[in-house]
Amino acid sequence: MTDPAQTLILRPATEEDLAFLLELRKHTMGPHMRQAGLPDDDDAHLARLRLHWDAAQVILLDGQPAGLFKAFREPDHWYVQQVQVAPAWQGQGVGARVLGVLLESADRDGLAVRLSVLHANPARRLYERLGFRVLQTVGPEYLMQREPLGR
Repeated sequence: MTDPAQTLILRPATEEDLAFLLELRKHTMGPHMRQAGLPDDDDAHLARLRLHWDAAQVILLDGQPAGLFKAFREPDHWYVQQVQVAPAWQGQGVGARVLGVLLESADRDGLAVRLSVLHANPARRLYERLGFRVLQTVGPEYLMQREPLGR
């Protein structure tokens, strides 16, 4: 687990972050994309990075880039577009900490949180631990949802 004293900050992504974010996506998503038979070239990764770019936030741990978080509000729920944590930080609670902030806010507002995950992506276990359940299968992905607590 990350040290709770370690400073975790989300800051808006900029064009200067694209090289880091492209390499991050290739390392974290490339194997899962290939396994699912989805395009895995730089253009495909860049298109996904640019989708909802205005919501993209770089995860910083003690000032160092450690990942990407992208979530946006829909009328009746939040949607998590991307959570990617650099391999050096995976398995240390970074994703859970970042998602936890959104989940607490969604709970206060009485909103569900949705996300999609490729079938073979081990991140699904994290999402299930956080209370997400599969709503439906859409091609090579599961659409998952977590209902607000206290409802």
